[in-house]
Amino acid sequence: LSLAEFWDVVTAPRVVASYKLSFGMSLLAAAINAVFGLMLAWALVRYSFPGKKLIDALVDLPFALPTAVAGIALTALYAKNGWIGQFLEPLGIQVAFKPLGVLVALVFIGLPFVVRTVQPILEDLDTELEEAATSLGAQRWQAFRHVILPIVFPALLTGFALAFARAVGEYGSVIFIAGNIPMVSEITPLMIITKLEQYDYTGATAIATVMLILSFTLLLLINGLQAWTASVPRPRTGRDR
Repeated sequence: LSLAEFWDVVTAPRVVASYKLSFGMSLLAAAINAVFGLMLAWALVRYSFPGKKLIDALVDLPFALPTAVAGIALTALYAKNGWIGQFLEPLGIQVAFKPLGVLVALVFIGLPFVVRTVQPILEDLDTELEEAATSLGAQRWQAFRHVILPIVFPALLTGFALAFARAVGEYGSVIFIAGNIPMVSEITPLMIITKLEQYDYTGATAIATVMLILSFTLLLLINGLQAWTASVPRPRTGRDR
């Protein structure tokens, strides 16, 4: 495969569209998981409520489910006549067989990475730090912003990176709900599989190489940011004492 042929393969409109969809949705899903994963971890650590143990167990469901089963279940839920999709359809929101379906699948499989990464840090966090901040006149959101978030942020970045890495390479749970429409909802891993099924091994290798380089670059940037935040002085947790 010459350099010109390599370039033709990886810059084909269909391939470029799959790159944009895969990486764009993976970053968006990881960001959503970072926000809601932190909120869920906070609720599980700080509050007692009915069904808490059940929710805590359900967080790990994506780890236990085969990816194909997860994809089929999500498709059944979000299809036009599905349990959730039937309520979204009158609102003009279509999830299954659309890019939004890709996002839903990636959020589902990535959430546990954030929750399980942040949860131990929150469990080890002394409530005295918040009490000290509030006693000095800080509002609850100010205490969270200036005291809690700096402690949790390195772990949150780790969860973000893990969720992103899982999302970029996800295949099984996405192909069922995405519909795999070229230029619309076709992910890069599917493009690689398609090339392999066509015995175009050089084309599959070229696409995979670009995907590897882009993924590694993004993860390197995230890890660099994580290392920088970890070096910033922060309040001590119970584990530090």
